[in-house]
Amino acid sequence: MSEACVVSSKQANSGASAVQVRPVRSKADRKQFIRLPHRLYADDPNFRAPLDLMVREMMSPKHNPWFEHGEAEFFIAVRDGEVVGRISAQVDHSHIESYDDGTGFFGFFESEDNADTVKALLDAAAGWCSIKGMSKMRGPFTLSINEESGFLVEGFDSPNYIMMPHGRPYYDGLVKAAGFEKAIDLFAWRFNRETLPEHAFELSEMAREHPGVTIRNVDMKNLARDVRIIMDIYNDAWKDNWGFVTLTEAELDKLAREFKLIVDPEMCMIAEVEGKPAAMVVALPNIFEAFEGLDGSLLPFGWAKVLHRLKVKHPKSFRVILLGVREEFRRIAFGGLSVLLYTTIYQRAYDKGYVEAEAGWTLEDNRAINQGMKLMGGEQYKTYRLYEKEI
Repeated sequence: MSEACVVSSKQANSGASAVQVRPVRSKADRKQFIRLPHRLYADDPNFRAPLDLMVREMMSPKHNPWFEHGEAEFFIAVRDGEVVGRISAQVDHSHIESYDDGTGFFGFFESEDNADTVKALLDAAAGWCSIKGMSKMRGPFTLSINEESGFLVEGFDSPNYIMMPHGRPYYDGLVKAAGFEKAIDLFAWRFNRETLPEHAFELSEMAREHPGVTIRNVDMKNLARDVRIIMDIYNDAWKDNWGFVTLTEAELDKLAREFKLIVDPEMCMIAEVEGKPAAMVVALPNIFEAFEGLDGSLLPFGWAKVLHRLKVKHPKSFRVILLGVREEFRRIAFGGLSVLLYTTIYQRAYDKGYVEAEAGWTLEDNRAINQGMKLMGGEQYKTYRLYEKEI
């Protein structure tokens, strides 16, 4: 590890001791890195976190196939022997191959409310990215745009959903004070049974009656195949979107294994036109509900609670994480394929006892999809922000 990536801040104006940022090297460092959010958000009833095991595997080259095309360093900020911040720095070679823009990334960011700590963390990540030959740094991403993305800047009054971060209101100002500028905003949309308007069902029926249109559930016996069909549609639908990067075969295999544990096949659908896959939607139960009160651990009896909450009690909310229509099929019934999938999934979900849903995220500049969310009765209730800086 280069000493250029070990950063010590100046003493804060309040008289606090200097903070040192150092790379994660030991098991104790890694544990403190993973556990920090639980302490920082101890007073926030809306904070939801993945299990510690999930974060540990995400950080592990042995368990996370992202590391087959990316490399990362993880840092903790320490003051007076206490961890007060964390950050990752990463280079995604798939992104570099696609964009050739010299952009590295930061992520996993959490910090106390202290400008010196935030700057020291960002400086450490930027220094590492610079050593790797990058000229710009963007984030936060955990570890890529296909995972948790952005700092929450609006919508702190409600819990975060699966694969979506929470955050502290002071992050936006302190990151800007460290020289970063907004790159783009991401929107999350809230739905409930009452918000689905009648015109959405009318458009949905037009698409359903279009010649050759059929809908099928994902086939759990051939889930790996259907995950690839879904991602093939996703790649076609999203290829021109800001920051888009495709998933590798290894990442798709991991996705299929993880989905199999929680997916409800009636909540994941593929629309076909004359037998050709044309559109898809993937919704997952909000498993963060099942993790509540576990403090990130499955031991000693957390695993039993999770199983009961998922299989017996069932979550009351779900998140639409993917929706896509192949370009060649977007004009069917005035763009009705996506509406058909949305209305079908919401009807099924509420019949199963779900009461609320989140869809997203969507890019702020994607006018078509954002207008579609409003057409469906969605409420834009959270905004996430991505930042960048020349380094």
